[in-house]
Amino acid sequence: MSSVAPPNGLDGVFGVHAVQALLEHGEAPRELWIQEGRAETRLAALIEQARAAGTRLVGQPREALDELARDGAHQGVIAFCAPLMARSEEELWHKLGGWPHEQPPLLLILDGVTDVHNFGACLRSADAAGVHGVIVPKDKAAPLNATVRKVACGAAETVPVYQVTNLARAMARLKEAGVWITGTAGEAEASLYDTDYTGACALVMGAEGKGMRRLTREACDGLVKLPMAGSVSSLNVSVATGICLFEAMRQRQLASR
Repeated sequence: MSSVAPPNGLDGVFGVHAVQALLEHGEAPRELWIQEGRAETRLAALIEQARAAGTRLVGQPREALDELARDGAHQGVIAFCAPLMARSEEELWHKLGGWPHEQPPLLLILDGVTDVHNFGACLRSADAAGVHGVIVPKDKAAPLNATVRKVACGAAETVPVYQVTNLARAMARLKEAGVWITGTAGEAEASLYDTDYTGACALVMGAEGKGMRRLTREACDGLVKLPMAGSVSSLNVSVATGICLFEAMRQRQLASR
């Protein structure tokens, strides 16, 4: 059994970029483990920023960081913060009811994405493309854990993640609120690039390999596919998500000029 454990009730966030993102977004870690030795010199600026934020600094041998991060590349630093929590379904409807942004909603729905690396990468793309929220089901969804936070490079702290009990029912309510829902499927006839994303819309991405579940597919207003010019038949879900979201962002930027 491991002898190294996070401080009580806290989640570890490891990697320089992930920890830097926490500090830049004003979320001061309660405790920061720094690898003793050369890492202390290399991370001097990060250490000073954490100290100024009131974070408790603890020097640790590399073995302790290796054991806690397991297969993750900690890069000599692990921050400990309160666990990330998904937002409630009620918060989603409250936000849509009093929409605070100038642009119409752009939402991402992930159906059955359980791999934490894919989830983190999807959040990173969502942040970069200006997505207003990510919707996931309570079942068959990756947790908001340390690996997600590392892969997302700060996006897990900035992009709202809403957890819904019944995804198909939530999609029906989104449509009632005027949100057009587009699902992605390899067998779809319409192309991603022939669909309008300038209005209130949500893009649905299914699990890699299996795609969207039947009820999720039936709840969509339309289906689109990514045109494939090579020999492969599909893309990793996080790559496909990035392509779809940036097409939506491109259209919205053109429409706003």
